[in-house]
Amino acid sequence: MSGLSEMIVDGTDADRLKERIAAELIAVRGRSLAYTDAEDDLLVRQHSPLMSPLVWDLAHVGNYEELWVLREAGGITPLRPEIDDLYDAFRHPRRDRPSLPILGPAEARRYIEGVRGRVLDVLDGFDPHDPDPLRRDGFVFGLVIQHEHQHDETMLATLQLSGEPGLVRDAELPPGRPGGPEEVFVPAGPFLMGTSTLPWAYDNERPAHPVDLPAYWIDRFPVGNAAYAAFVEDGGYDDPRWWSEEGVRWLRESRARAPLFWVRDGDAWWRTRFGRTEPVPMDEPVQHVCWYEAEAYARWAGRRLPTEAEWEKACGWDPAAGRARTYPWGDDDPGPGRANLGHRAARPAPLGAYPAGASAYGAEQMVGDVWEWTASHFLPYPGFRSFPYREYSEVFFGPGHRVLRGGSWAADPAAVRTTFRNWDLPIRRQIFSGFRCARSASPEES
Repeated sequence: MSGLSEMIVDGTDADRLKERIAAELIAVRGRSLAYTDAEDDLLVRQHSPLMSPLVWDLAHVGNYEELWVLREAGGITPLRPEIDDLYDAFRHPRRDRPSLPILGPAEARRYIEGVRGRVLDVLDGFDPHDPDPLRRDGFVFGLVIQHEHQHDETMLATLQLSGEPGLVRDAELPPGRPGGPEEVFVPAGPFLMGTSTLPWAYDNERPAHPVDLPAYWIDRFPVGNAAYAAFVEDGGYDDPRWWSEEGVRWLRESRARAPLFWVRDGDAWWRTRFGRTEPVPMDEPVQHVCWYEAEAYARWAGRRLPTEAEWEKACGWDPAAGRARTYPWGDDDPGPGRANLGHRAARPAPLGAYPAGASAYGAEQMVGDVWEWTASHFLPYPGFRSFPYREYSEVFFGPGHRVLRGGSWAADPAAVRTTFRNWDLPIRRQIFSGFRCARSASPEES
């Protein structure tokens, strides 16, 4: 099946597009309801000051849908304008949300159900060829679908922090493939970074622009648990040679000595995953590490973190065709044989599990499994224009946030592509974050 973005670009079958959007709306709502199918006490409790109560996220996705689809795109009279302030993510930091008079679980479910019914009415009458940029190609529906998937991933991070077992489904994943080259070569030359054509891409992914890079090597896979454990056991957290000044400060304040949720028991490492303690699988990508940890490991290994331009070229550029791919393997939708996305299982897949998902340069598992920290600050591309609102991207630009790429096992394919940019503070590690390393090619290698 062609990718959703390609189908929208074609724009030749409005009914088929509406059916696909309706299916995506149903699928994402199913995720949200599944992650909040729990006792009310768990939903209203704040499990960490880093996260909202789950019931806040549940009502927030409905309020966002009401604001953008019903009011902005559909011109419908507000349903619950009195709750807009409560679900304004920029007005109320996460740590303060438990003190707000937010909707309870039952009322939140009724509210989002009422919003969704009206959203489907708007979808039934929308014209994908409408020249308004909010409506054209169903952009506003893509906006709310991706937004809700992003909150679903946040809900999973909250459920991990809750420590409650039995709330998150798991499943089997393909086996890994040990061996083979550890890194792949990306020759020098220009490529087109970002996009000007993918209709559901966010403003921070636009516009496409040429970037000329020198030759470099990048890891074939994300850094695995075994490799990271070697760094820990070599005293990596105690050796200031590997840490920046800011990283040393973070170490002192956090007292971290291993990835989040890892504990040492005798000669073995164990982790807590969704309320259950298990041995750390050494063949999986490391996750729950912050940017400072990734930077320190890379320095210890004699490498560095890739820039986001290096990451994107290695992931999505097709040098033979001279164009960018939607996904590393091409433009077809992700399937179970290409990437670990969409919560197929509640963990990263073993290294080497998806050879069919390799990029043109041979890099594997670049989408799915773990978000990958890059060396880059979150900055606008040349020619950036804020749309549809400044608070999605523009207010976060600057040296405070680092870019992550690729999407984790908890990210949905509807919210993942080679151009997608995630960002967070360099201290964050409750997210499903990992990394891979890179190095500049020598003159002889170039």
